[in-house]
Amino acid sequence: MSKRARPKVVPLAVPTILVCLAASSLAQVPTPSPTPQNPSQNPPVTSLTLDEALRLANAQASAYQSAILNERIASEDVKQAQSAFLPKLSAPLAYIYTTPSSGLPAGEPRAPSFIASDAIGAYEAFLSVSGDLDIAGKLRATLARNRALLAAAHAGTEVARRALAQAVIENYYGLALAVAQHRAAAGNLTAAEEFEHITSLLLSGGEVAQVDLTRAELQTLTRRDELERARVNEEVAAGSLRVLVGYEFSRPITTSDLALALPNDAEYEQFKAEDVSRRPEFIQFEQELLAARQEVKIARADRLPSLSYSLNGGFDSDSLTQPRLHQHSGASATISFSIPLFDWGASRSREQQARLRAQVAENERTLAQRGFTQQFYAARAQATSATARVRLARDGVTKAQDNLTASIARYRAGEAQIVEVTDAQTTLVEQRSALYQALFDYQTALARLKQATGQ
Repeated sequence: MSKRARPKVVPLAVPTILVCLAASSLAQVPTPSPTPQNPSQNPPVTSLTLDEALRLANAQASAYQSAILNERIASEDVKQAQSAFLPKLSAPLAYIYTTPSSGLPAGEPRAPSFIASDAIGAYEAFLSVSGDLDIAGKLRATLARNRALLAAAHAGTEVARRALAQAVIENYYGLALAVAQHRAAAGNLTAAEEFEHITSLLLSGGEVAQVDLTRAELQTLTRRDELERARVNEEVAAGSLRVLVGYEFSRPITTSDLALALPNDAEYEQFKAEDVSRRPEFIQFEQELLAARQEVKIARADRLPSLSYSLNGGFDSDSLTQPRLHQHSGASATISFSIPLFDWGASRSREQQARLRAQVAENERTLAQRGFTQQFYAARAQATSATARVRLARDGVTKAQDNLTASIARYRAGEAQIVEVTDAQTTLVEQRSALYQALFDYQTALARLKQATGQ
């Protein structure tokens, strides 16, 4: 194609090109949102830090809060198991009335009609002390089991806290990614509109064909569509983070700039595969296994003899006046020794169930070990890849920006077709998107590495 002459009828073309290039340069790096013209209607939004988001999320209703409540429930089970070793005090009070016996000879004193009764009207008041002697080890096994379950619940609380933190981090940087993409889309639209304006001026000067303006307009429409999708993605990401931190959906929320979170090799290289064993899940598995083994002892104790005692002091009298009350006051002691003989195999079945639960706990621990190790290597590979992608994308953005500038200049000089410019704009958009996505992937991979190594 022959080289076209520079236009002489469009004096605004050169300044417009400079405006376009400036807009493209500004769109390369995310910039803060403009200050509202009316602060009373749209107050400025303070960026939410990641630490603040984690703090707010810990106080909201979540699986983490449920885990805290379950841990408190387990601690009450320990208290109940400890109290089983101590004597139980009670004060039973009763009044018993029995009909008089009929058919007695005249002159005989009145007697109760029931043979087991010692008076027609009986007043009973005792201070009773009773308890069990742990000769079969059932109480000790129960206490050990509840303590193991409490330790498992405590580890489960830590697991839930770390899972919540992982969700907050991913949603936090997800919103940062959406904000960056929204700002970049706005910058891309500005650049496309400026180029469309340039093309319109060139068309009015007779230097380009109508099809060039049509292509420029199509490029602008594509960027408008991109901006709308980015806006919706930002709203959805903001809603997800609001749920976690407890914000109302009408409350503005924003995060720190994603472009400031550049990767550092030392951040992910410090994590080692042997640190996987520090995860709280392993403590949880070990304590659940210990609890299952104590269940075996509890079930076995049901087939062993048991010993209990009861001490009573008070009165069992037919009158509350002296001297009858004094005559029928005293104390009694009872020791009960029980030998289980046959329960149709119920206790043996419970013991077998407990053994099977112990095997399940061991199997789950083995599976978890493999899964957690795989998660570690996957997260480290993702962090390594994301670091390399960030470097490549940053270099790509710089080159794509230079390519767009050169393409506009070539098009303005009549040395290139408009397709070259639109392709250059598309390439710049793709490189920016790749940069933001790589930054997001790095931050989430770093969070997964911390979780995988128990940090």
